[in-house]
Amino acid sequence: MTLRELHERARKTLDPVVYDYVAGGAGEERVLAANERAFDDYALLPRVLRGSAVRDTAVDLPGAPRTAPVFVAPTAFHRLVHPDGELATARAAAAEGAVLVTGTAATTAVREVVAAAREAAPDPAVWFQLYPHPRGEVTAALVRRAEDAGCTALVLTVDSPVFGRHARDLRNGFTDLPPGYAAENMRDLPGAPPGGLLGIPMSPEAGWAHLAELVRGTALPVLVKGVLHPDDARQAVGHGAAGIIVSNHGGRQSDAVPAAVDCLPALVDAVAGRVPVLLDGGVRRGSDVAVALALGARAVGLGRPVVWGLAAEGEAGVRRVLATLRDEYDHTLALCGGRRNADLTADMVVAKGGAR
Repeated sequence: MTLRELHERARKTLDPVVYDYVAGGAGEERVLAANERAFDDYALLPRVLRGSAVRDTAVDLPGAPRTAPVFVAPTAFHRLVHPDGELATARAAAAEGAVLVTGTAATTAVREVVAAAREAAPDPAVWFQLYPHPRGEVTAALVRRAEDAGCTALVLTVDSPVFGRHARDLRNGFTDLPPGYAAENMRDLPGAPPGGLLGIPMSPEAGWAHLAELVRGTALPVLVKGVLHPDDARQAVGHGAAGIIVSNHGGRQSDAVPAAVDCLPALVDAVAGRVPVLLDGGVRRGSDVAVALALGARAVGLGRPVVWGLAAEGEAGVRRVLATLRDEYDHTLALCGGRRNADLTADMVVAKGGAR
């Protein structure tokens, strides 16, 4: 079953309101469409007579040595699309040797997510995504939970000073989780009653000092997700970030920003090799992975395709998505004359028909 077929099966399986929640984006969904369309504007210019029968596609990431070049980007509320939710996603990612970024808005607590990943692999890489909370003690408590659970890195999402406006959710009246579901990482935090939940507020007043404080307060590497401007990439590195994730939140925040991959080269140049640069947004094919890596990304994240695999086939569906992208990427690398990821270089990416 292809990724397109998994998507179609998920669409038919899910409640239309839940499908719209996952599939939708901000505003008129121009950025949502642009993320995928942007890859169509790039072509790969292969090299010849320098390949290998066996290729090495492993990458080294913070807290994740020798991992797959495709990781599971943070997406919320997996139990809405499958009863096993984040547990199935965790087992699948670990079995496929891919980093899983589980998040504040997971419907399964981080400790359980890491435990599930360890059922499938002895030393899985699970990163924990969080938003800068207006109350520092809440952020600190979330960090301690991630550390105690065995997460190997933190991912600070910085592109959400306010919530994005999703027309589909507003039309459907989907403004809260249905009964029986909760963002479990927000339970029993400072200021909550015993067993109670806090909300996930956005923090428009968050600044670089919050990143610096987070870096000082943990031994885990901290990656910064949601960076599009080169100067912000430099600032993040200067304040201790161990990695940059180029992302426009899958088109779910601002509907007036560029496609993520179009921002990638400038951020790679700005970082100048000091930390790894990752990308998420619009990756749907192995050739997309190759384009991103040629433009300087160390690895790429998958969001919606993982959710479609989970909805369609549970754990097996997530494994299918990751294995398919990995196989397609390896095949593309071979066709480009590559032995390893570093053999893909920026001069091998050209614009189709003068699009760029």
